Amino acid sequence: MGLFNRRSATATLPATGATAAPVDPALAALTGDYAIDPAHSSIGFTVRHAMVTNVRGSFADHEGVLKLNGAEPAASSASIDVRIDSIDTGIADRDAHLRSGDFFDTAQFPLMAFRSTGAEQLGGDRYRVTGDLTIKDVTRPLAIDLEFNGAATDVYGNERVGFEGSAEILRSEWGLTWNAALETGGVMVSDKVKLTFDISAIKSAA
Repeated sequence: MGLFNRRSATATLPATGATAAPVDPALAALTGDYAIDPAHSSIGFTVRHAMVTNVRGSFADHEGVLKLNGAEPAASSASIDVRIDSIDTGIADRDAHLRSGDFFDTAQFPLMAFRSTGAEQLGGDRYRVTGDLTIKDVTRPLAIDLEFNGAATDVYGNERVGFEGSAEILRSEWGLTWNAALETGGVMVSDKVKLTFDISAIKSAA
């Protein structure tokens, strides 16, 4: 399956020049291109609603490529595209509102995209990937903290790797500014949004 958006090439991550931490031996052996498996991955979000509770949602339709250099993590890269129409919060009316011009305006801006520009090992199996996140017509930097969950060969003979992580953004910085005031004070939707990533990727054939 090809990427939804081929305008941006996957960037190669530059080495920082800093002294590298010991690489996780399980990750050190992994080198090559890995395609994200959407059937076994999730990209989700959590946002405070009405000041007192959290709404959780996910995007079912996404794809991407990880270019891993296990011996030198800083030389790895990531490219992910998300079809925003696939948003699901469990309530159809709310999902329709999120697709509308008040929020994502998916008719005009159907994709959310992330392109990495750097990576660093934080210690052990923890990593930080930095890059550019594009929502609507706004591109801003984003840092994602990830944990390497391991590698395995599945029952079909596919070589798989797993990562999970999270990041926080202020949605207003990407032009998602709709809100409503509450009679008791405060607003309907928090500006802060937590993004979550649970990624399973399959090594591509040489």
